[in-house]
Amino acid sequence: MKKRYSIYIKPISIIVNLTIINIFLSYFFKENYSGFWHVTYTNLSWLIISYHLNFNNFRRYNKYVDVASRLILQFVIFTFVYFAYYSLTKKPIIPIEHIKALGFIYLSITIFRSIYLYALKKYRMEGGNFRNIILIGNNKSIKNIYSFIDEHPELGYNILGCFSDINKDFKTYLGSIDNSFEFALKNEVDEIYCSISDLSKSDIKKYIDFADNNLKVLKLIPDAKDIFTTKMKVEYYDHIPILSLRKIPFDDPVNQFLKRLFDIIFSLFIIIFILTWLSPVLFILIKLESKGPLFFKQLRDGISGETFECYKYRSMEMNNVANDIQATKDDSRITTIGKFIRKTSIDELPQFFNVFKGEMSVVGPRPHMLSQTQKYAKVVDKFMVRHFVKPGITGLAQIKGYRGEIEKNEDMENRVKLDIYYIENWSFLLDLKIIGQTILNVFKGEEKAY
Repeated sequence: MKKRYSIYIKPISIIVNLTIINIFLSYFFKENYSGFWHVTYTNLSWLIISYHLNFNNFRRYNKYVDVASRLILQFVIFTFVYFAYYSLTKKPIIPIEHIKALGFIYLSITIFRSIYLYALKKYRMEGGNFRNIILIGNNKSIKNIYSFIDEHPELGYNILGCFSDINKDFKTYLGSIDNSFEFALKNEVDEIYCSISDLSKSDIKKYIDFADNNLKVLKLIPDAKDIFTTKMKVEYYDHIPILSLRKIPFDDPVNQFLKRLFDIIFSLFIIIFILTWLSPVLFILIKLESKGPLFFKQLRDGISGETFECYKYRSMEMNNVANDIQATKDDSRITTIGKFIRKTSIDELPQFFNVFKGEMSVVGPRPHMLSQTQKYAKVVDKFMVRHFVKPGITGLAQIKGYRGEIEKNEDMENRVKLDIYYIENWSFLLDLKIIGQTILNVFKGEEKAY
């Protein structure tokens, strides 16, 4: 019950809001609200306005005035857009009925939102959906953060302690700064709050690298006049500024929902219209040449370092080193039909089952064998950042030529750079571009597709 339920908060809010709108409008205007264009216009208008106003953005720390102002602004803009429909279509309108309908809608959404926020806070106060955090430093800012979080259990933060090389009188002092890294690994720390004024530049770099390589969220507490030009998100806990090191598009539950929806639709299309007839054909061809199953299953590292069975059409003769040794050029283990399906990337198609199951995405960093992850996590800086998101069937690194055999560390370093760029700059259009280029590369042929 500890975490990772936050991704459902925004989608639930969106669905309930749309349900309330459609129930009341269909009740008040049974016949007039049945038209396709009216329903589409109303729902899309609400969604677009909500998106631009961040109406469904539920942060752990929300001021009541911010909640109220967003409610009012959302209702005012939607009212104007709603009545604009009748001006555009020149349909007769009875203002009092529509005002009454909108009144019930706004009242219901306000009540729902109030109950929803209260339930979330109550749930976190009871110990659900919490984050383990540690504080680095021991100055006024750190003490203010500690007091603020201690006084607001509804935020869902659990302070495990403080690490500092100075002023060791802090009541939750656990050790020196150097001890914090081992502690964070052994105690499932989710977020690390660092006071910049108590750390040297080298210390800050250590925490940045540590957070990236071990999937920890790093938040920096600056001095009041510090200015940062890198991609950081500034939040305020009361009057205290907090900097989040890495703000990525996938932090937005709406983006997660849209990407997952596309994954389900796209994978179902491939499974139904391609794999249903391709699998029996390949089963016969593969079995005629070598003994063994149609599918090859191998453990790979997924999101947050969780492992899953990655599916492929078997392209090699059965061997005992498939999980340890990557395929190389002119590999004797590869069968004749295997050379063809690997060259055309057909062997990767069963991974759409992984996508449908939610273990992978259509586009994302490619998953590697467990042995490769263990190796390159130690020698390639920020390698583990790739695991902040689901792995993909194809990715930005693959369409840029970094696929197949890894001959030297530089190959993996270039993959990681492109994967991090994708994670930080994701958009739906970028996914479509990568998918389109992947299809073109299949027909053009790729040098390292062996």
